[in-house]
Amino acid sequence: MSSDPRAAGWALDPQLDRDTTAIGDMALCRVLLSKDANYPWLILVPRRRGAVEIIDLRASEQAQLMTEIADASIALKAVTGCDKLNVAAIGNVVAQLHVHVIARTRGDAAWPRPVWNAAPPRDYEAAARNQLTAALLQRLALTPI
Repeated sequence: MSSDPRAAGWALDPQLDRDTTAIGDMALCRVLLSKDANYPWLILVPRRRGAVEIIDLRASEQAQLMTEIADASIALKAVTGCDKLNVAAIGNVVAQLHVHVIARTRGDAAWPRPVWNAAPPRDYEAAARNQLTAALLQRLALTPI
């Protein structure tokens, strides 16, 4: 954990908590797996109290975030063999700064459109979720939560 005082008192937004399964922590971000099995979908949340925009992070944290996005993207692409990665920090519904890293495959439930509200969320079967999580854990150096 960081000694940055802005990490103290940090809490995950309740909607992100409901919609995801926590995988582990990188140096800056909590790594979450979306519960929507239509698309392998990671969400990175910087553990900084009050961060809403990327510009709310210090310059060194912005660089760390970009490194962690790249690491998560490489791992997700390697594990899924996806055709395209969608990476976005939108935050119109959940204000807490978070970055979506979504593996897209031609023919997925929304292809080629954006994933938001394109198809009803589909739950993971436990074995599939566990297999994906284990593969991602193997590729990413995460600290257990």
